[in-house]
Amino acid sequence: MAVEKFETVLKKLEDAVHKLEGGELTLEESLKVFEEGVKAANFCVKKLDEAEKKVELLLKQKDGAFIKREFSLEEDR
Repeated sequence: MAVEKFETVLKKLEDAVHKLEGGELTLEESLKVFEEGVKAANFCVKKLDEAEKKVELLLKQKDGAFIKREFSLEEDR
C-alpha cells in the first residue's frame, strides 16, 4: 500500500464533499463516496493529531532551551 500524503487525502475528502453536495449521485454511489470521505477524514484527523503532538514535543523547554524528542504513538498507550 502506498503511503499517502495529507494534502492528497484532504483533496479526496474535499472532492467527496462536493460530490455529495451536488445531489446527483444514486443512493449506492452516495454511500460509497460517503464511506471514502469518512476514511479520508479519519486519516486527516490522525495526521493532524500526530502533528500537534510533535509540535508540543518540540515546544517543551528544558533550562530555557528548546528540546527535540522523537514522537511515537506508543508513548501515549
